[in-house]
Amino acid sequence: MERVVLVTGASSGVGLALCQRLLEEDGRIHLCIACRNEQKSEATRDLILATHPAAQVSTVDVDLGSLASILRAARELRCRFQRLDFVYLNAGIMPNPHVNFKALWHGLLTGRVLHMLTTAEGIMTQTDRLNGDGLQEVFATNLFGHFILVRQLQSLLCGNEKPSRLIWTSSSNARESAFSLSDYQHAKGQESYSSSKYATDLTSVVLNRKFNNQGLYSSVVCPGLVMSNMTYRILPVFLWKLLMPIMWLIRFFAKTYTLTPYNGAEAHVWLFKQKPEYLDSLVKYHSCTSGLGKCYVEPRKMDVDEDIAEKLYQKLLDLEEQAVEKYRDLLD
Repeated sequence: MERVVLVTGASSGVGLALCQRLLEEDGRIHLCIACRNEQKSEATRDLILATHPAAQVSTVDVDLGSLASILRAARELRCRFQRLDFVYLNAGIMPNPHVNFKALWHGLLTGRVLHMLTTAEGIMTQTDRLNGDGLQEVFATNLFGHFILVRQLQSLLCGNEKPSRLIWTSSSNARESAFSLSDYQHAKGQESYSSSKYATDLTSVVLNRKFNNQGLYSSVVCPGLVMSNMTYRILPVFLWKLLMPIMWLIRFFAKTYTLTPYNGAEAHVWLFKQKPEYLDSLVKYHSCTSGLGKCYVEPRKMDVDEDIAEKLYQKLLDLEEQAVEKYRDLLD
């Protein structure tokens, strides 16, 4: 039977490039693309079929920021498939990003500017808000929505003849300093994106502990700095046009400046070809691009506290129990 691959956030950026690259690797897969609404799903499907007309491509509508939408999508997927071989947990948001130009200038004077430009540490903040479920929007979309989706699809992911894979899109901006266990939704800070991505890294570590013996393996990747819809919202378009030649030059010194969604999907595709039993659950796989444009993958040990990871996982379970209570009619 063909392998079944689910990709969230498939309508643009790394998600769309990933779908196209996966079909280039194996045209026999059944690709299920998950987008926020029917219009996006159908438009994305048509775009993919335009270049891969023989591909098996289906769609599912899911808004990762809405528990009701997630539960409906999971129920639909359980009815449609007997198993899932790969789930790429790629959808994400970074609302209202702001650049601290004063901090950037200070980094230039202190010699830390390259580090800041590759990690956004100290120069990038976001303004978060509550969603319709009363959860912090960035936490809900980037982490908790995916966590609920995985929990609801557990019967399709565990106990299969061959291992199933979870592959989370994390970030080099995932930093412990932005995360607090006592405020794991990041309601009090201004680095909600960084916090959610660090929480993603922690969650992946625990999922391996809990489910490897049931044939489910989890990995995290960093696509690098990709020019996408999310990135273009950080600065006005005219500034990006002025900066692009500089960014291409920076890539000779900063290999994580992948810049294009195609390059950013390198680690995702590399993991598609690996045997999960031989991967290190404490490693993040980074998409990299040389100054001359050669793509490659660089494994880097994650800076994660495994005890904190276990505690976060329990908090997620507790929150799940509270959050889905009002949606009992959508549960089996």
